Amino acid sequence: MRIGLGLPNAVVDVGEGGILVEIARRAEELGFASLATIGRVAYPNYEELVVLAAAAGATRRIGLQTDILLGPTREPVLLAKQAASLDQLSTGRFVLGVGVGGREDDFTITGMGFHDRGRRWDRNLELIHRAWRGEPLEGTDRPVTPRPVNGESVPLMFGGGAEQMIDRLVKYGIGYTQGGGTPEALTKMKARVDAAWQHAGRQGRPEYRALTYFALGEDAHARAEHSLRDYYGAYGDRVWAGTAKEAAQVRERIQAYEAVGCDELVLFMAAPAIAQAERLAEAATIR
Repeated sequence: MRIGLGLPNAVVDVGEGGILVEIARRAEELGFASLATIGRVAYPNYEELVVLAAAAGATRRIGLQTDILLGPTREPVLLAKQAASLDQLSTGRFVLGVGVGGREDDFTITGMGFHDRGRRWDRNLELIHRAWRGEPLEGTDRPVTPRPVNGESVPLMFGGGAEQMIDRLVKYGIGYTQGGGTPEALTKMKARVDAAWQHAGRQGRPEYRALTYFALGEDAHARAEHSLRDYYGAYGDRVWAGTAKEAAQVRERIQAYEAVGCDELVLFMAAPAIAQAERLAEAATIR
């Protein structure tokens, strides 16, 4: 199982953005498989695609992924252009992880509808893929985005739990990403996705990724607890309780996800510091 590092782009007191680039560089040196971002709109996080573009320019080999980006909060043609641009700039290292979102303020602030977000997202996904294929869209007779590296589509992973998400994944995606939860919950989701994948006649198998949080060392705990409670609000207590706070807990989490067939576990940094990446690499025996 691969181990990714979640960048602290959504930590409210991350400070100057340069620390995110420094962490990205160090993560590649330490041997992590990928760098991931998480984000909202109605929150002062560093925007996910901008962060990954900076990380792409500062690295050469490490994978890049949004885990996840709230698709229906975005204008679809611009999102298609941004994703295809990042795909090309990173020479195919980028995976666009998407979900519909569940907090209304992320939609209100952008002027997007909340209650019709699923229906809009279905229409938007079709439009995005038309753009990636180079088809002219209404209002122009020429392509509007760079072509993805693979010639067809920026690789997509889907998060969430609704049946509609599985339909979208089977139609457009390369796999499923679990945005928090347990290995046991991932096992149940794998059964649902695998069945739908086979029923649709898709070749190969879907990929499975999951995320969890870590804050290693007592010096990081207070800052990490504050950041998670602030970001997750009413769910902050639960997220903090599930955060890996010791090296042994990191190893247990890795072993548990590996045992259920997870392909990549992304550990998100809850207290921003290069030392946190180094402690994680040691705990996970990456180096």
